[in-house]
Amino acid sequence: MITEAVILAGGFGTRLAHLLGDVPKPMAPVYGKPFLTYVLDKLQAAGIGRVVLATGYKHRVIYDYFGSQYKDIDLVYSEETEPLLTGGAILQATKHIQSDDFFVLNGDTLFDIDFLSFSQSHYSKRSVLSIALRRVDNTDRYGAVEINSDGQITLFKEKAASCGCGLINGGIYAINKDWLLSLKMPKKFSFEQELLQPLTNTDNRSVAIYGQAFDNYFIDIGIPEDYHKAQGEFPQLFPQDQYLFLDRDGVINRKIDNGYVTQWKDFIWLPNTIISLQKISIRYKKVFIATNQQGVGKGVFTQERLDEIHRKMCEEISKNGGRIDRVYVCTALEKENNPNRKPGIGMALQAQQDFPEIDFTRSVMVGDALTDMQFGYKAGMRCVYITNGLPVAEQIKDYTDICLNDLAQFSKYFSF
Repeated sequence: MITEAVILAGGFGTRLAHLLGDVPKPMAPVYGKPFLTYVLDKLQAAGIGRVVLATGYKHRVIYDYFGSQYKDIDLVYSEETEPLLTGGAILQATKHIQSDDFFVLNGDTLFDIDFLSFSQSHYSKRSVLSIALRRVDNTDRYGAVEINSDGQITLFKEKAASCGCGLINGGIYAINKDWLLSLKMPKKFSFEQELLQPLTNTDNRSVAIYGQAFDNYFIDIGIPEDYHKAQGEFPQLFPQDQYLFLDRDGVINRKIDNGYVTQWKDFIWLPNTIISLQKISIRYKKVFIATNQQGVGKGVFTQERLDEIHRKMCEEISKNGGRIDRVYVCTALEKENNPNRKPGIGMALQAQQDFPEIDFTRSVMVGDALTDMQFGYKAGMRCVYITNGLPVAEQIKDYTDICLNDLAQFSKYFSF
């Protein structure tokens, strides 16, 4: 089984610019998440453990969002300092590939193929290049692909010469690394026009390229029509998280180093928190705060003072169009090992008792501490770590699905 992949994620998104603004195309928000997330989820489900992201335009937007890890996938970056076209981007990315064979995918296309079957076919035919093909009703947008009875590709038709039902290039490849390097291709070239077509559209083929046809879900968000189509189809295809748990200090308000927020005047909102909570409140069915407050247990301030802080916090959020459905607090000391204190999941269980519809598998925990991530992880939630611009400890990554700078960045992609 092939276990590494390259994702071409350097697209400008020119045709979507009026919809996306200054955002690279693979980061286009679809149903509350960057489109690239769905591609990575499919690879993760298929057992891919290492992905090279071939980035270019707005590289930092992708890196700042995903970092070096996404769930069980190690992420490596191959950044173009100048446009290399598809072939050049793949060629440059192979420097980071450790296996003999690897997949290539487009970061703006979702093709839900059976990667195991595709990998097995690639190996069984001893192919140096295999292409996942898609049957469509009209090939004129893509150009058509013809294969013989053995699955060998015999012809690529240009868009202008193609119409009607048929097979198209689905944009997923299985490639042998040594073979690709042996071709001595230039630094910048089109994979489709300067490699695929010359290798197949000739009577003297030096190498056999194979295609495997799939009828699975396929969408390319490169044009506004299909981008809007994805927004409508993804809610049915990918049921989303519905319940949100938020830590308080360091996520909603400024954390006081080696101290506590003991009264309302010490409660300082983090930048853009209010507007972010307004967006979040639209997106999620229920929004909760789960916060450890051992300052009360230590006698630094009273339960009454804490209740007043939370009352005023919720009033301010509500006044600005957001909501907090319930605030859960554990005031026990850390040394007491109280099951309600994070990383224990007592506060999550309290919420589920109060709201029996809560499904932890469709819940998200957002926090800025290891205990927050452990809390979410133990409960079976998706875990989002807020960095506040600081480095992320390796131990935290073991419990974290994704790292983001702040709640504003979370609301940008996890709300709609």
